[in-house]
Formats: sequence, C-alpha cells, structure tokens
Amino acid sequence: MRRVALSLAFLLLLIPGVSQAWWNADWSGRKKIELDAGTQGAALPESLALVPVLIRLHTGNFPFAEAQLEGHDLRFVADDDKTPLKFQIESFDAANELALVWVQVPKLAANASTTLWVYYGNEKAPPASDGKAVFDASHLAVLHFSEKDAAFRDTTAYGVAPAVSGVTAGVGLSDGGATYAGAGKVVFSGAPSLKTTTAGFTFSAWVKPADATQTAMLFARGSGPAAVEVRYEQGKLLARAFGAETARVDLAPGAWHHVALSVGEKVTLYVDGRAAGSAEARAADLDGDLVVGAGYSGDMDELQVAGAPRTAAWAAFQVASQGEGGKLVKVSAEAESGEGGDVSYFRILLGAVTLDGWVVIAILMVMLVISFYVMVAKSVFLARMSGANAAFKSAFGSTDDVLAVESTPEARRHSSLCRLHQTAATELGRRLESGGGQALKGKSIDAIRASLDAVTTRENASLNSQMVLLTIAISGGPFLGLLGTVVGVMITFAAIAAAGDVNVNSIAPGIAAALVATVAGLAVAIPALFGYNYLSSRIKVIAAEMQVFVDELVSRIAERYGD
Repeated sequence: MRRVALSLAFLLLLIPGVSQAWWNADWSGRKKIELDAGTQGAALPESLALVPVLIRLHTGNFPFAEAQLEGHDLRFVADDDKTPLKFQIESFDAANELALVWVQVPKLAANASTTLWVYYGNEKAPPASDGKAVFDASHLAVLHFSEKDAAFRDTTAYGVAPAVSGVTAGVGLSDGGATYAGAGKVVFSGAPSLKTTTAGFTFSAWVKPADATQTAMLFARGSGPAAVEVRYEQGKLLARAFGAETARVDLAPGAWHHVALSVGEKVTLYVDGRAAGSAEARAADLDGDLVVGAGYSGDMDELQVAGAPRTAAWAAFQVASQGEGGKLVKVSAEAESGEGGDVSYFRILLGAVTLDGWVVIAILMVMLVISFYVMVAKSVFLARMSGANAAFKSAFGSTDDVLAVESTPEARRHSSLCRLHQTAATELGRRLESGGGQALKGKSIDAIRASLDAVTTRENASLNSQMVLLTIAISGGPFLGLLGTVVGVMITFAAIAAAGDVNVNSIAPGIAAALVATVAGLAVAIPALFGYNYLSSRIKVIAAEMQVFVDELVSRIAERYGD
C-alpha cells in the first residue's frame, strides 16, 4: 500500500509539469486558444486538414502592451507545445488593440475541441508572418482586401496580381474590404496557376449587396456552355456551370453573407455555410480571365479560389471562423507567464485597462494621496489641540483669577482655549487700564464676548480647513470611477464589434478591466468618508469645548470684574 501511495504521489507531481510545459523560454507570456468544433461551437460534421483559421485578437482577449508594437513576436504553437504553426498577420494595430491573424491548423477534428497556444513577449523576436505558407498549394488565389490603396494583392505563393478597376478600399468583414460601385471589377488574367481541371474548383467570398434591384456577376469564368457564373439578380442568388443552373435563393442586401460555389462531380452553391442549391454538372478544364464583381454594387471581403471542390463542412467552417459572432475560436481570458503558471487575476485586469482608464485611475490616485495626507495631518493637528486644551483647562480651573492663569509655549502654539484666554486677558487688561481699575460695565463685557466670538469663528475655520478636499474625494471619486468604467466599456464593445468576435471570453476581460476604474473610485471615496466622519466628530467636540470655555470665561470676568 505504501508503494502504491508513493506511486500515486509521483504521478500527481508529474501532472502540473505536463500542463505547465513551455515552448520557448525566450517568450514571457502565452494564451490558450480553443477551436471548438463541437455542438457548442462550430458543430463541424467532419474533420478538416490544413485549414487557415482567422484569429481575432482585441482589447478583451489579448495584452497588446506586452507584445511588440507590430506583433513580430507572435508565435502560434500546437497543443503538444512543441510544433510551431504557420501563420500570417493580416493586421496588427497596437494603438487600437486589434489584430487579425491567419493560422494554419494541421487538423480540425469533427465535433471536438482543438487547442492552440499564442506566445508573445519577446523583444528580440524577428517577424515570422508568412501568408504563402499559411495558404497551401490548393489555394489558387486569396485576397484579404486589406490594402488601403486598393492595390489588392494575392497572398498565396502564386502571387497573381489582379487588375482592379472602379473598386475602392472600404470597410470589410475583418480588416478592410473592397467596395464596388456598379461599374468596377477585379480581373485575374489567365495565369497558368489559375487553370482548373476536371478535379474541380471552389470560389468563395463574403459579400454585402448594397441593394436588391441590381443584376451583378459575383464570379464569372469562361464563355458559352463551358461558362461558370455566380449571379445576383433582383435579390436572388444563383449559379450556372457547364450548362446547368442551381435554384435561386434569397440573399438579403445590407448584411454580410458568405457565398461559395463548389464544382466537382456536381455543382453546389453554399450560402452562410449551408448548401442552398445544386445542379447536375461535372467540372471541366477552365482557363482564361476570372472576373469578380462585374456590375456589382456593394462590399466584398476574403475572396478565395481553390483548385479543388469543397465540402459542406468546409463551408460551415468558413462561416464559424470568419463570420461575425463566429463560434469556432475562443481565446482564453487568462494569460500565463514564462514560468508556465497562471498569472494573477489582478495582472489580467490591469493588463486589459485602456489608456483612458489609466488616466482616470491616475487622477483618482492623486486624490487618494491628497485625502490621506489631509486625514493624517488633520488627525495629528486635532490630537495635539485636544491634549493642549486638556492641559490648559486644568490650569484654568485651578485659579479663580482670569489674569493669573499662566500659559506655556506649547499651550500657546497648540491650544485653542489658550488663544481664547489670551484674547480675553488682553481685552480685559486694556479695559481695566483705561477705566482706572473700576468695575466693567455690561457693554465692556459684551465687547469682550464679541472678541471671543470672533476668535472662536477663526478657530473653527482653522479646524475645518482642508476638510473640503475630503468631501471632493467622497463625492467626486465614484463619479470619476464611473466615467472611466463607462468609457472603458464603450471602447471594449467598439473593439469587439470591429473584430467581430462576440463571446463571453472576449467580453469579460474588457468589462472587468473597465470596472477597475469604479473600484479605484470607491477606494478613494470609502476611506475619505470614514476619515471625514471621524474628523468631523473630533472637530465638533473641540468646537463645543471652545463654546463652553467662552461662556465660563465670560462668566468669571463678569463675576470678578463686573459692576
């Protein structure tokens, strides 16, 4: 039994070592990426191999401040934490905290989850982005439409340069897109690499028609009976290939749709990841110009031409990976450090705080320092005054002669009662001297009280000085924190909307980081509130003592020196 227990303990020690494996010690951080092809995710009916997956990184799921400014230190590693994966950075905007990266996944298992790791945090890492390696030889042409000058470039190894006319760079599904105004088109001249055979081919793109009244050619190649076309006519989508035609399906304008035409042993038209129509026709050899968007009015993004027919699982994968609200990719909210252990939640939150949040937090920290300074300084001031008042009150009570009370330098410096007594003694001595030692009239005693009331007012003002700073911290701190939270939430949702990645893992870190500003505001207000109430009670006690002392002092003066 003892040997069994020792064996189990040894195995338990091994478990964390496996889970904490680290691909390369030169990289300080990593995040886990889950590709969920199960029922809760993309629900892929069959496995896929060598597929480029679009990974969206944004404020809510990636610490941009810990990576290189242009993302050159990004590395993607398979679940074994040993195999580097090919990837292409389509865009990396550290200022706006938004990045789009294509990662080639060797195998995406059907109805299962596949794990990847993204590594970052290496200032000396050279760039490793390579679109030619990500899109393998089966991809004949791929346009991301991310070029801001509309000089769209093929990202595959073939590097076919299309002729672009009447098409401008616009807002796409991801980072940029192509905007057609009805008279433009993109033409791939008959390059040898674009020739397709009887093995078949696939055309796919994301489209957003501007209106349903147009008649446009989304894709066209060949002529006569051998022509292949994908047409958009009066709000209907259809495909014609080798003399056969699919059924017409509705395609609503003003929204993004994924359209794919697969031609092999038969013709299948896919819309938004599902088969929408088919026709009985077999693929034949095709070459010549490939025209995209002739007569089209609207937006287009992520154009792909493949030299093989694609399946329904592939179409569903495209939508789940690239579409708005896609369910395939889930980036973990938790980051890991170079030691392989989990980073604290506070580091995750602080790493996701945006610039505006840090500005608000900095203002709140200044308010916190000021309020603590006021509370400490005022507490010391009141403690000294209370002690000095108690000592002076004892000396005052030991004699009946107001003028005979002696005050120490400590009392004169810190005791408000001593200062009141000095004022009364000065006023009393002056009036006795001017009256030749005669008894004081009622008006003279009233004048002495008036002088004491004036000193009392100044003492009260001194007691309450700087207390307004605490009230500002109490009332202003939570509102400043709320402002930082609201702005942070707005930025988080804007980044998520731009990235098109809507899931709990992407939203939670940004929202939690935005709430840090509210926590900071409360951290300022709560101590200030307690301190203000405590100091106010101490001030009220001292003020009451001064009022009682003034009444007692005036009474003694009236009894001994009044007429």
